[in-house]
Amino acid sequence: MARQLARAGRQVTLLERGRDWRSHPLYGTYLGAMLYTDKASFLSTQEGLTIIRPLMLGGATSMYCGCAARPLPWWKERYGIDLNGFAEETISELQIAPLPPELRGVASTRLAEAAAEVGQTWQPQDKFMSPGRAASFNCTAKCMLGCRCGAKWNAAEYVDEAVAAGGELWTQTTVQRVLVQDGQVTGVEGTRGGRPFTLTANVVVLAAGGLGTPAILRNSSHGEAYTFYHENPRPSAPSASHPRLSGLSEAGRGLTMDTTAMVYGHAPYRGIGYEPPMTWSYADDELGAMFSTLIDPWLNYPIAMLRKGPAYPLTWYRWGRTLGVMIKLKDEVSGGLNEDGRISKGLTTADRQRLAQAEQVARQILLKAGCQPDSIFLTPLRGTHPSGTVRIGEMLSADLETEIKNLYVCDASVFPEALARPTVLTIIALAKRLALHLGRGWIIGQDLQD
Repeated sequence: MARQLARAGRQVTLLERGRDWRSHPLYGTYLGAMLYTDKASFLSTQEGLTIIRPLMLGGATSMYCGCAARPLPWWKERYGIDLNGFAEETISELQIAPLPPELRGVASTRLAEAAAEVGQTWQPQDKFMSPGRAASFNCTAKCMLGCRCGAKWNAAEYVDEAVAAGGELWTQTTVQRVLVQDGQVTGVEGTRGGRPFTLTANVVVLAAGGLGTPAILRNSSHGEAYTFYHENPRPSAPSASHPRLSGLSEAGRGLTMDTTAMVYGHAPYRGIGYEPPMTWSYADDELGAMFSTLIDPWLNYPIAMLRKGPAYPLTWYRWGRTLGVMIKLKDEVSGGLNEDGRISKGLTTADRQRLAQAEQVARQILLKAGCQPDSIFLTPLRGTHPSGTVRIGEMLSADLETEIKNLYVCDASVFPEALARPTVLTIIALAKRLALHLGRGWIIGQDLQD
């Protein structure tokens, strides 16, 4: 969105909490990933879902698997938001497509063939990834730490183009709250390099992600206190210290995570860890789950398995012959951000039932692929896409505007429900749509001056 508006000649300042790590020698390494993720990659919900949250220029696109999925039909059918044109434009612009067959991985392709034997028609996964972008294509499970070969598109490239078009970039800048006067946004305040700042603006767009954006909104309001329940988040009773107010204080009440787990099995041949991640996938929308090929990077594997029990890290020695079937759930809205900043999010009863069904399907696939039955197990759960914390239709209009005039939100927090899909293409489409909306506002002379 910053790129689109800067190219249109608007005055744009982009405030980024992290720094640009792309040229740093630690980018894409295990140590680097600990340095540029929230809580050194040990962030988790109170219920134990691990969350990897990159705090850097480019955000999650620095550590994603480079997967793309077109916006689902329900955006238009249920919410009246047509993203298709913006998505197709982006697919053409960034040359989004599956990897060539020879790069999809022998073991990964074998899993796709095994899935066909249990009735699933896996398809080559569309990718923000092209061998032609890389000096030497070398994508394995480790590329989730950060792409060192350059094959994956990174949203920081849009930032580069925004700056080239005249936009201004502030890195290592933390926005703490938005400023509001007479029902209209007037700017933001926070810290830059440890020093406080105030920046005035007639339009503010929050894009700090499913966890960062609701925190900023709450800091901007004297909100009500919430007690969160697994199945049904609800506000606590108002008090003198926490008066019941509408609007910004609702942010973070309930969230989705596209809760994810992998089912691992030991195969009698080379595993998927040496291959690009998620080269094949299948979406079962009746069940509410997406299946794909995925395994933890080598050094992350024993750390992640510790959460399952002391015996599971001992399976590390067979990492090189492990197959993984990823399950990504369309989890229900539940939990939320507590007043003390902690994250409450587990699985509802319906989520657990669907996970159990998906796990059985994944086990069948691994057996068909040749894995030893007694080697198959479900990994600990993780929250891969924090989203749905500032939902369209509840806190936002279809144009992504809050009840505060000219205060918008554009990131995964706006999702009205979980995608159970890769999120990046949908977010880009939302951003291009919002840029067009704001541009039209300026053109027709609304109160959106520089």
